[in-house]
Amino acid sequence: MKAYVFPGQASQFEGMGKDMYEESALAKGLFEKANEILGYRITDVMFEGTAEDLKQTKITQPAVFLHSVIKAKMAGDDFQPEAVAGHSLGEFSALTAAGSLSFEDGLKLVSQRADAMQKACEAQESTMAAIIGLDDEVIEKICSDLDEVVVAANYNCPGQLVISGSIEGINAAVAACNEAGARMAVVLQVGGAFHSPLMKSAEDELKAAIEATNISAPKCPIYQNVNAKASTDPEEIKANLIAQLTSPVRWTQTMQNMIADGLTEVVEAGGTGKTLRGFFKRVDRKLPSSAL
Repeated sequence: MKAYVFPGQASQFEGMGKDMYEESALAKGLFEKANEILGYRITDVMFEGTAEDLKQTKITQPAVFLHSVIKAKMAGDDFQPEAVAGHSLGEFSALTAAGSLSFEDGLKLVSQRADAMQKACEAQESTMAAIIGLDDEVIEKICSDLDEVVVAANYNCPGQLVISGSIEGINAAVAACNEAGARMAVVLQVGGAFHSPLMKSAEDELKAAIEATNISAPKCPIYQNVNAKASTDPEEIKANLIAQLTSPVRWTQTMQNMIADGLTEVVEAGGTGKTLRGFFKRVDRKLPSSAL
């Protein structure tokens, strides 16, 4: 089984997509269509903006989506996935590349998602932290023992878990993880507590948009973040997309399930082409992988 995987926020880089725009008429047309849909020239920020400019959630999410989806479309007939998956935001890229969402609808949803998350971040100060070198169960127990809102948010790979919650809760969890022997426990420079209950207002806002969007069966199964299971059912896909904002990204479990289902090759579409491949190497070092 050959799978294409799509990265999420934090895979952006300065100048992303500029070479694609300059070398491909197809890419140029799609980027210009995106500028029209968004109502501003996101290409100016992607091609010429600073790393700081690209870090704004309302810019990052559509930028990463466009970079990934246009790469997949540029591949043409060579893009023949037998399965797809995306990390957080990347799930929207995966669904669009696999034909479940139109390019226009995918971009609109991603833009709405970014705006809703930005508002949720501004309404309540919160953050995330990366914990490396502890078993997931140990981290989960530390989080559940605290009185603050702190939850497991991103199961990235064995030995790497990102937690999400209130400022006080994250600081307390980081201290407890260090005491428990974590190799590293560090607060991340992010806008808020993504994939936690603190994103409930964003989930409510996005729910109406997702329910109003036409989502069809993808041309291959998509392994979704919420349950790490493969699906082609549009109603199930919609429900999982809605739940995604306040649920953990089960990427470790997704990789394990893909491998159990016969994964033979993984291709990373978008970003630097290294992040998700690196996670797969932590599960199966011999698994063939490449960047699209």
